[in-house]
Amino acid sequence: QVQLVESGGGLVQPGGSLRLSCIASGFVLDDYAISWFRQAPGKEREEVLCTSAYDTPYYAGSVKGRFTISRDKTKNTVYLQMNSLKPEDTAVYYCAAKYYVQSYCPEEYDHWGRGTQVTVSS
Repeated sequence: QVQLVESGGGLVQPGGSLRLSCIASGFVLDDYAISWFRQAPGKEREEVLCTSAYDTPYYAGSVKGRFTISRDKTKNTVYLQMNSLKPEDTAVYYCAAKYYVQSYCPEEYDHWGRGTQVTVSS
């Protein structure tokens, strides 16, 4: 069964850090593009950043310089390291995957996790 499971969310103060994990089961992430999306209450889902199958990262402007994405092939896991968190980063964060052997990220994804809540508040 193909599955993505996010973890690592929680409550953090502004300026703090969190690392989210996205663990894949039922398939190997090596040739997949992986993206992190987020959705805040009352807002549309937005793509935060992605990594292509060649591990080329693409960032949304709002997180550039603060968030990084990495892939651990030995653990079949992708991470989202979030630093200098702001209240506007509060959202449910989702990881998504698509088999896509290109140096850039796709427009749509085939597999989605259920999300993990990130709350940035003092």
